[in-house]
Amino acid sequence: MAVLAGAEPFAHTGSTEAGFLLCHGFTGTPASMRPWGDHLAEAGYTVRCPLLPGHGTRWQDMNRTGWEDWYGAVREELLALFSTCETVFVAGMSMGGTLTLRLAEEFGDRIAGIVLVNPSVLTLRWDAKLLPVLSRILPSVPGVANDIAKPGETELAYSRTPVRAAASLAKLWKVTRADLGKVIQPVLLLHSAVDHIVEPVNSQVILEGIGSDDVTEVVLENSFHVATQDHDAGLIFTRTVDFARSVRRTGQVDAG
Repeated sequence: MAVLAGAEPFAHTGSTEAGFLLCHGFTGTPASMRPWGDHLAEAGYTVRCPLLPGHGTRWQDMNRTGWEDWYGAVREELLALFSTCETVFVAGMSMGGTLTLRLAEEFGDRIAGIVLVNPSVLTLRWDAKLLPVLSRILPSVPGVANDIAKPGETELAYSRTPVRAAASLAKLWKVTRADLGKVIQPVLLLHSAVDHIVEPVNSQVILEGIGSDDVTEVVLENSFHVATQDHDAGLIFTRTVDFARSVRRTGQVDAG
C-alpha cells in the first residue's frame, strides 16, 4: 500500500557529534514528530524518524505486524545512528516512548539519554484483558487519534484501532515493564496533566521502576495526549535541546 501523504519517514543530517532517534506512537506516523525533528535539526542534531511497519497506509496493515516488527524498525535506525554519531539520544511519544524504553533496556549506556512524552507501559481499561480473545474475532475498534487540546490541529493517524496489533502492544508493555530497572540513562519525562489516552499511572510506574539517577519530570499543563502537536510543543522541543546539551556537558566533564 502507498504511504499516506505526510506520513513518510524523515531524516536530517547534522552534526556527527550528536544525533536523535525519534519514535512515533501506535497507529500514528512521523507527522506527529516532524516539528520536534525540525527543531532538533535547527539546533544542529542529526535526526532520524522511521515509519513503523504497518503504519501510515491503512489500519488493516497493522494487524499483519506486531511489536517485534515495530521494535526492529527503530532498532535498525538506532544502529545506523551509532555508526554516524558519537553521542545518541532516543525520544518517543506514547508507544514511541515504550519503544524508547525498550531500546534503553537493551543498549544501556550506549544511549546517552532518553526523552519520553506521555509514554505507555500499561492500561487500566477493563476490556484490555479481553484483547487476546477479541483479536481473533474483531478486526478493529474506534481509534484513539486526535487527543489534542489546540484548535485546528489534526493528528495523521488511523481512525480505527487494529485489535490484533493492540494485543501485540500489550505484550510489548509487559516485557518493557519487567525490565524497567535496566534503564540507567538520564531521563527527561514529560507528561500531560490531562491525557485521555494514556492514564497518569503510566508515568508513575515508569518513574518508580527505572534505575536512572538523573531523572527530570515535567508536567504539560496545557496539552492532551499528542503533546508534540499541542500547546506545549514548544516547551517539549526546548526542554529536549536543553536536556541533550546538559547530558553532553556532564559527559564531557566526566570524561575529562
